[in-house]
Amino acid sequence: MEIWQALVLGIVQGITEFLPVSSSGHLVLVRDVLAVNQTNMLAFDVFIHLGTLAAVVLYFWRDLLVLAQTLFRKLGRLPVNEKDFTLLSALAIGTVPAAIGGFFFESFIEEVLMSPVSVAVGLCIIASLFMYAEWRQFVSPQPRPLTLRTGLLIGLFQLCALIPGVSRSGTTIAGGMLLGLSRYDASRFSFLLAIPITAGAGAKMAIELISSKGEVSWAVMVVGAVTAFVLALIVIHFFLSFIRRYTLWPFVWYSLAIALLVLYRQFLV
Repeated sequence: MEIWQALVLGIVQGITEFLPVSSSGHLVLVRDVLAVNQTNMLAFDVFIHLGTLAAVVLYFWRDLLVLAQTLFRKLGRLPVNEKDFTLLSALAIGTVPAAIGGFFFESFIEEVLMSPVSVAVGLCIIASLFMYAEWRQFVSPQPRPLTLRTGLLIGLFQLCALIPGVSRSGTTIAGGMLLGLSRYDASRFSFLLAIPITAGAGAKMAIELISSKGEVSWAVMVVGAVTAFVLALIVIHFFLSFIRRYTLWPFVWYSLAIALLVLYRQFLV
C-alpha cells in the first residue's frame, strides 16, 4: 500500500466511522476503486481502528470518567447517581449481542458478503431504517428515558452492523430513536457504545496480526491512524451539533445515492 492510499483510507475511516453511513462499507468501495494492494491490510485496519477509538475516548473522556467513578462507587457500595448507573448498565448489556455475533460470524460475513453489491444493499437497508425512524419521531416526538431494556435492544440493532454497508452508528442511532430516545441522546449513546465494541474488534485484529507475524510498514500505519484520529474527532463534534438541529434525511439521500452509483458501476459500466 502506498502512503497516499493510506491517507485516503484514513480520511474515509475518520469521516465515516461516526457518521451513519457505514465505514466498513466505504472502505470496501474505496479499496475496490483504488485497487489497493492487500499487503499489510490487517495491520492497517488495526491502526485506523485504534485512531478512531482514541478519538471517541478523547472526546468523551469526562463521560467515561464519570462512568468509571460510578462503577467503583457501586462496587464499594457507595451511593451513585442512578441515571449514570443506568447508562453504565445499558452500555454493558448493549455491548453483548454484537460481541457474541462478531465472535461467531464476523469471519463468515467477511468471506461471503464483503463485496460492493453487498455494501449497496446494506446502504439501502440503513436508508430505509432512517426513513422509518424519522417518521416515528415525527408522529411521536416525546422522548423517553434510557432503560436497560432500551440498551439491550439497541445492542441488537448494533448486531445488524456486521453486514457490510449497514452502519453501526446508523443502526444504533435509528434503533435508539425507534425506542423513544431523542436524536441527540441516541447519538450520544451510540458513540459511547462504540468504545467497547471498537476496542474489542481492535484487540481481536491485533491478536491476529501478532499471530501472522507479518511485516509492518510503519509510515503507512501512522499516516492512516493519525488521519483517522483527527478527522474522527472533528466528525464526532460536527455530528452531535448537527443532530441537535437537523434530521437524518441528508444521510438517507446520501446512502441511496451511493448505493445507486455502486450498482451502476457494477452492472452497467
